[in-house]
Amino acid sequence: MNLPLVKITLLASLMTLSAATLAADKGLLAIITPSHDNPFFKAEADGAQEKAKALGYTTLVASHDDDVNKQNQLIETAIARKAKAIILDNAGADATVGPVQKAKDAGIPTFLIDREINKTGVAVAQIVSNNYQGAQLGAEKFAKLLNGKGTYVELLGKESDTNAGVRSQGYHDVLDDYPDMKMVAQQSANWSQTEAFSRMETILQRNPNIVGVISGNDTMALGAEAALKAAGKTNVIVVGFDGSDYTRDSIINKGNIKATVLQPGWAQAQMAVEQADYYLKNGKAQKEEKQLMDCVLIDDSNAAKLKNFNLAK
Repeated sequence: MNLPLVKITLLASLMTLSAATLAADKGLLAIITPSHDNPFFKAEADGAQEKAKALGYTTLVASHDDDVNKQNQLIETAIARKAKAIILDNAGADATVGPVQKAKDAGIPTFLIDREINKTGVAVAQIVSNNYQGAQLGAEKFAKLLNGKGTYVELLGKESDTNAGVRSQGYHDVLDDYPDMKMVAQQSANWSQTEAFSRMETILQRNPNIVGVISGNDTMALGAEAALKAAGKTNVIVVGFDGSDYTRDSIINKGNIKATVLQPGWAQAQMAVEQADYYLKNGKAQKEEKQLMDCVLIDDSNAAKLKNFNLAK
């Protein structure tokens, strides 16, 4: 006897639901990053969550807001909930070692993205952008845009963040070779757009004739650009670092921001999830712990291909 159409449809739906439930029965992945107010960290979280769900994991997505205590509480939560693995963009190179070790002792492997910690053998993987290489790309473009001369400002990231120092070093290993370029101010804006706006307002009062601003990330570059526009300084050139869609739009629309450096946050996060999945299946790391991903210069030649921290082929 043929089943009525309604029953066939219901049976098919139950089978589909059952398959989906089975596919999502591989356990919990905790995805912990800095604040999602920063589009780079939001892209990391989204990229990791997308890949985790595709591979059949449920996810716990949270932000530590660069607060070490909050990060430690989130890692404790992941341990309590018996997460299979942790994907982490950490809140401090030194302060994170202990919590990651605690997760390891609880049988939960950690896969770090974007920021390293100051110890090896604790996390399974540390997948980071080649910040030094990327900074050199940005500095070379900055020098070219300024024709190798003039006074400029550098906005530094959070001083406790290893990446801030590496990027600054990469910038200066290029720019210090230009005798006609002079840095007249160097201040931390802690990766913050609001702080960068405030810092630039103050810097412009003391140095009204600057010709360029090189920034440790795009969020601060956007703050600097806003301050420059408010002061009528539309010809001051800004170069950022991250590869956000906001800086892409400024480049395309001929704003102050003329270039940025793409660090592949989306791809990095997805790679971490893939490696976590491999580790959980095979009981060993897929690749060596320290992994560097090269950065890409973004300017008016390729900005249109940039979307969500990913460059279309």
